[in-house]
Amino acid sequence: MTETDNPGVYGTRVDPARLQEVAAAVYRSAGMPESDAWLAADTLIQADLWGHQSHGLLRLGWYYARLQSGAMKAVTETTLVVDAGAISVMDGHDGVGQVITRRAVDEAVSRAKKHGVGVVSVRNSNHFGTCMYYTRIGAQQGCVMVLMSNAGPNMAPWGGLKKKIGTNPWSIAVPGGLHGPVVMDMANSGVARGKIYLANKRRESIPDYWAVDAQGRPTTDPKAALEGFILPMAGHKGYVMGTMVDILSGVLSGSQFLDGVHGPYDPVNRSGAGHFMVALNVDAFQPIDAFHARMDEYLKSLKDVPLAAGHQQIFYPGEMEKIADAENRKLGLLLPADTLEDVARVARQAGVDSLLPF
Repeated sequence: MTETDNPGVYGTRVDPARLQEVAAAVYRSAGMPESDAWLAADTLIQADLWGHQSHGLLRLGWYYARLQSGAMKAVTETTLVVDAGAISVMDGHDGVGQVITRRAVDEAVSRAKKHGVGVVSVRNSNHFGTCMYYTRIGAQQGCVMVLMSNAGPNMAPWGGLKKKIGTNPWSIAVPGGLHGPVVMDMANSGVARGKIYLANKRRESIPDYWAVDAQGRPTTDPKAALEGFILPMAGHKGYVMGTMVDILSGVLSGSQFLDGVHGPYDPVNRSGAGHFMVALNVDAFQPIDAFHARMDEYLKSLKDVPLAAGHQQIFYPGEMEKIADAENRKLGLLLPADTLEDVARVARQAGVDSLLPF
């Protein structure tokens, strides 16, 4: 481990494998089976490795609290309530969102390999972390993957002053030839709520276009933002997109929607989150090798443009995460001191403090 230049905000660089071991032990202590605990821990660590700290170990305490209260069931049992060729509806029965969604990936890819397309609608799930964790898995198996999910309300309907709509993220991943998966992952808000939590932990201000306070006034105070409303991306366009993701994820699946959904920040209420996943088998459109070659050509052309002032290179979607992952695996994860302290607190609470210090 190496000390940072700003120990007041950040802690030390830590081996990600060590942090995953701690997170998995916390999950096991709450009753999760071994393989599920490692999966759930991996989703957290991978988010941090990609540089998405808003969806990383910052959330361990929230998930643990939901397991402790029973709002999220430690042992995940999924059933297919609809099994109709290319289409299935999976009921997660309030299990662990990461486990449910990973099973949905396998279901979607399997159906896509057989039918050309596989569609899985998921009901009664929980928050699952970053969408791209799952869409990349399908892309690595030769599928174009689309995943979206509804979430607990953070945004008001355009022009309103009541939380009704979640940030409702979605991701698309495609096989990318020599480059690996090309991935888009975004919320329909201007920023994920987790980034505001992260700014609050770091004691940093936020841009005044991220959120408004409870009275609808722009704010740079993350605490006031959390008490107020997150703003949609691109104004009313983000509101409309967030609404459509909620309909596809919640209404279509038979799960909860709008303010009937409860996010990971809520320690006691069942989530009711729904997801919508589509896998397209590239081989059903053209030979996968030809597609990879075309993607190589596409990305080469995309990056082959003059650079604007202040930019060092052109990034394809998902490339910045790929670079961050390689650097963080080499140097160790650099996390805010508050995050590391909270992980240690949760480890002590779970009775796995023998794994401390990091």
